[in-house]
Amino acid sequence: MPTRRLTFPNAEGSMLSAHLDLPVECEPISYVVLAHCFTCSKDSHAHRSIARAMTHAGFGVLRFDFTGLGQSAGEFAATNFSSNVSDLVAAARYIGEHFAPVELLVGHSLGGAAAILAAHELDAVKAVATIGAPSEPIHVKKHLAAGLASIRESGEAEVEVAGRTFLVRQHFLDNLEIIRMREAIAGLKRALLILHAPSDETVNIENATRIFKAASHPRSFIALDQADHLLSCREDAEFAGQVIASWAQRYVSARPAADWRAKVPANRVVARTERGFRTELMANGFALYADEPADLGGTDTGPTPYDFLASGLAACTSMTLRMYADRKEWPLQGVEVTVEHSRSHNKDCEKMDPDAPHLDHFRRSLRIEGDLSDEQRQRLVEIADRCPVHRTLESTVHISTELGER
Repeated sequence: MPTRRLTFPNAEGSMLSAHLDLPVECEPISYVVLAHCFTCSKDSHAHRSIARAMTHAGFGVLRFDFTGLGQSAGEFAATNFSSNVSDLVAAARYIGEHFAPVELLVGHSLGGAAAILAAHELDAVKAVATIGAPSEPIHVKKHLAAGLASIRESGEAEVEVAGRTFLVRQHFLDNLEIIRMREAIAGLKRALLILHAPSDETVNIENATRIFKAASHPRSFIALDQADHLLSCREDAEFAGQVIASWAQRYVSARPAADWRAKVPANRVVARTERGFRTELMANGFALYADEPADLGGTDTGPTPYDFLASGLAACTSMTLRMYADRKEWPLQGVEVTVEHSRSHNKDCEKMDPDAPHLDHFRRSLRIEGDLSDEQRQRLVEIADRCPVHRTLESTVHISTELGER
C-alpha cells in the first residue's frame, strides 16, 4: 500500500506525525482515522495490518501518534484523555480540509473510547468502530496502579506501561474522573461496531457488553476469537481490518472511485482536483497523482507539476539515447538522466528577453554505462538535445483553453 508521511497541528499548535495509507490503484472510496491504544503508536504491527486490510478494500487510512508519543511533538505528561480526543478531531479535520471528509473513526483500546467522543464533534462521521475498548476511560488507572499513591502525594510520578516509562501527572487522573462515557455512547447517533477478544486480559469482555448495551441501533458486535488485546497476531489484526471495511461500506458514501476515469479517451491527459492541491491524473490509461509540498499548502503526497515536466524531459532523453545506441549497435548498457529545474528572474539573467518575467532552466546530467569510446559518449550528449520533449520545450508553444461541458 502506498504510504505518505504527513504532519498536522493539534489544538495547541504541536505538530503530530501521521501516515496516510492509500489504495494501490484507485482514489479512496472513503477516509478513515485510526487511533492507537494507550501509550502505543501509529507504527505498531497491529495498526499497520489493520490499515493494510482496509486499503485493500479501497479506504484511505490515516494513523497518527497522539501528542508526546511516537514521532509527534509535545509532552506526554501534559496530555490527558480529553486532549487525545482533541488530537483525533484535529486529525479528522485535517483530512477533511486536504482530501475528503472523514466518515469513519476506528479506535483501539483507549483510542476506541476517544473515537466515540470525537465523533460527537465531527458531523461528517457516519460510523465508529472500536477494538478492545474500555467502557469507561478510567479503566486505564489499573495500568498506573504502581504509581497512583505517588501521583496523589507529589502530583506526578513515573510509571511503567508495556515496558516503557512515562511521566503521569494528577491532571491525567482528574480528567478520567469527569468523563461520562455511558452518556456519550448512548448519544452517539452513528453506526457502531464493537470488536473485542473474549479472552482479552487487559480490557475484559464485560467492557464490550456494557458498550453494546449502552449503544442505540445500528450496533454490531464481532468476537475476535483467540486474539489478545494488542492483536499481536497479524492474522487477527488483518481480520479486524477486513471486518471493519466490509461493515463500514454500508454506512459511508463509498463513491465509485474510477467512474470519471473510464470516460477519459486514449491519448489524453486529464487532471481532477477536488480538495486542496492533491490531484488525480489519467494519462493515456495510467493513473497518477500530483501535489504540492506541505510548506506551499499541499500534502506532499505526489510529485509537483514541475516534477512531472522534468520527469518528461528525463524519460524522453533516456529513451532517445537508448534508441540511438541500439540503432548504431553501440554497447550501451544503461543510461541514467538527472534533471533539475530552477528559475532565473530578469535581474539575474542579462541575456534574457526584458519583456519575459523569468527564464526556466533545466539542468540535465547524463550517466552513461557501457564500453563506449569518448567520441561515442560525446555523440550521445549531442543526441540528448534532439529528444522530442527537449525540442518541444525550446520551441514556441501555443496553449489554447476552452470551457468544457459540466
